Amino acid sequence: MVRERLISLDVFRGLTILLMTIVNNPGDWGNVYPPLLHAHWNGCTPTDLVFPFFIFIMGVAVPLAMPDKKYNETTFNKILIRSLRMFCLGIFFNFFGKIQLFGLDGIPLLIARLIITFAVGYALMGNFSTRLKNVFAFGILAIYLILAYGGFESYQDVRLPGVLQRIAVVYFVVSLLHLKTSRKTQIITGAVLLLAYWAVMTLIPVPGFGEANLDRGTNLAAWVDSILLKGHMYHETNTWDPEGILSTLPSIVNGIIGLFIGQILLLNVSKIQKAFTMGRIGTALIFFGLIWDLVFPINKSIWTSSYVLYTTGLATVCLTVLYYIIDIKEYKKGFKLFVIWGVNPMIVFFASQIIPQALVMIRFQNPSLSGEQINLLDYLYRFGIAPFFSNAMTASLAGALTYVAIWTFILWIFYKNKLIFKV
Repeated sequence: MVRERLISLDVFRGLTILLMTIVNNPGDWGNVYPPLLHAHWNGCTPTDLVFPFFIFIMGVAVPLAMPDKKYNETTFNKILIRSLRMFCLGIFFNFFGKIQLFGLDGIPLLIARLIITFAVGYALMGNFSTRLKNVFAFGILAIYLILAYGGFESYQDVRLPGVLQRIAVVYFVVSLLHLKTSRKTQIITGAVLLLAYWAVMTLIPVPGFGEANLDRGTNLAAWVDSILLKGHMYHETNTWDPEGILSTLPSIVNGIIGLFIGQILLLNVSKIQKAFTMGRIGTALIFFGLIWDLVFPINKSIWTSSYVLYTTGLATVCLTVLYYIIDIKEYKKGFKLFVIWGVNPMIVFFASQIIPQALVMIRFQNPSLSGEQINLLDYLYRFGIAPFFSNAMTASLAGALTYVAIWTFILWIFYKNKLIFKV
């Protein structure tokens, strides 16, 4: 069964990847408007919606891509390899800045890293035979693990978890749930995961810290990370990871709820009935998320159950509004920008993680401070953008929007030439 693309979902994906690009690339991290920063701990800012929205959108797309639910060895292999390719792409971001080759330094090292980046990106996003995809995915993963755990000094503290890694895990689980289980089983699975995570995090004592708690670095999820991911976690948290092992379990429910919404979109009922049903579900999820927040606070870093309900509720409402405007009322003017961003998220996700790291490696004499060097990323911002603004936060936002404008031009070229990069 071949179905037309759901434009409202492309627009929603485009809005989300565009917001991600803005929040990940400020001109100056020391001057950022609060809504464009993550909540310090408990709470939820617009920035905290980006990641769960991605997972939700991925969940919605699963039944739209596999409406016939045909499960066999070939289908399983496609799901597994796609998951592994995403997983390996995500890990590469963490390896890029640590790559050392033949004692190279400066620009030669940058060129070597970019060549390796192109090779890895092509291997993981190129359109090859199933056999070659298997070889590249498993081979690259094996190389990562050898480098991380093989006693190589450059990689002994390389981070292994990450955003794409978590999305890959959720995609794998949600795809199998879609193909192998009923909607009732999926709902029960989601409910059990959220309730079990709540119980585990609030009832089980934390070894070395005492009673169960939800504090930074001393909760059970942090302890699990410190045991299973020792030395390979996010450098700013060090002793735990915001995309760690235990907190990945509730994130699966973001995908399951997205899967449920995707199945609603496939029902043989009127579009207005679908929108009404989605709107009610979204509102209910927000309500129950806020209620649960009273005892299990909304928190992205440990991905609490209340955070899952609240963010998927907001995502459902957002998609419902876009679905009503675009797919029911057929008002599509003004959304082209977001479609251009929405059909090619993987290349943005991959390259936008690499480009800033590459620009930081290019260093030269600071024209305003004798004897000091400046990297190209800082130079472009300090001398090309910041002088035009009196407000430091506005200047920082302008830096992010400039980056967005550059990417918009690139994505427009891809769109016009029908180039879509997938894993």
